[in-house]
Amino acid sequence: MPTELDPRLERWLDALLGTPGLTSIRDREQAWREHVLDSLQAAPLVARFAGPIADVGSGGGAPGIPLAAAFPERELTLIESQRRKCRFLERFERDFPNLRIVCGRAEEQAIDVFGVVVAKALAPPVVALEWCLPLVEPGGAAILFTGSLDRDLASVARLLGGGEPELHSVAGSSERLLVVVPKLEPTPPGFPRRPGMARKRPLG
Repeated sequence: MPTELDPRLERWLDALLGTPGLTSIRDREQAWREHVLDSLQAAPLVARFAGPIADVGSGGGAPGIPLAAAFPERELTLIESQRRKCRFLERFERDFPNLRIVCGRAEEQAIDVFGVVVAKALAPPVVALEWCLPLVEPGGAAILFTGSLDRDLASVARLLGGGEPELHSVAGSSERLLVVVPKLEPTPPGFPRRPGMARKRPLG
């Protein structure tokens, strides 16, 4: 696993800060904490599960690019629906040979294929879970960075073939959580719903 001195992450962070519309943070030290170190807090949880990794709604590349550095032996797919952000992410495929960029919506991707799917600052937990868990193969897990826990998350997990959510604290924060939802069974028929439905009519 890399240290925070990985020059590839330095280059990515400089590009992130220098590209309008990708982060509201302007201070480089704060950006390093929130985009690199915070993303890497998921690494011990990701390491529990085998197989390729995906980052849904990757935006400027967090947590996916720091995790690509942490797991160079595993393929890491960044799924992003906005073409402009995809072009930004594609600039780093040379630095990270295990990185793959998919420009499209989560609901349009193949289901039951990834060992781990992560999402950070994507949507309310039940919405993010509907986008992420169908992509996970049985035996894997979805890992969500969240600032709140929806009371319906466990029931939504069951609808999607998942198990009981595990809650993990985030170092340095009393308000944020990492939520691990194991995938127990193949994605049931009817999921994922068509694009837009998860946010318009959340499950639960």
